[in-house]
Amino acid sequence: MIKRITVKTRGQGLYEFTDKVRKCLSEVNINSGLCTLFVRHTSCSMIIQENADSTAKDDLENWLNRLVPEGDSLYTHTFEGRDDMPAHIKSVLTATHLAVPFDNQALLLGTWQGVYLWEHRHAPHSREIVVHFS
Repeated sequence: MIKRITVKTRGQGLYEFTDKVRKCLSEVNINSGLCTLFVRHTSCSMIIQENADSTAKDDLENWLNRLVPEGDSLYTHTFEGRDDMPAHIKSVLTATHLAVPFDNQALLLGTWQGVYLWEHRHAPHSREIVVHFS
């Protein structure tokens, strides 16, 4: 069973969409299995991360921005702006797909885990995520 989720972003940052995945799961007639998520873009990614303390998200964003700075003189792919090539690199270093098991129609995430879209561009975007239940 395939569903689609749209996550609207306001610029760089982590956007939790765990509840949207749970809603999709509640709409399918599958009790247990695997939920596979795939983001259909090359300048954002997804992660499973702590959702209790926002400073964890802040630290991750700061660390990745320091690791992959904008304006590096080695970048040749610059047509779409200073943030585009770093966004592609960040998506390669993180993940464009995730897998989360589920049982009794519940995602088997840990207590403090949430599913996030990680927007790597400065401009707002509408990001599509394909959700597959098997």
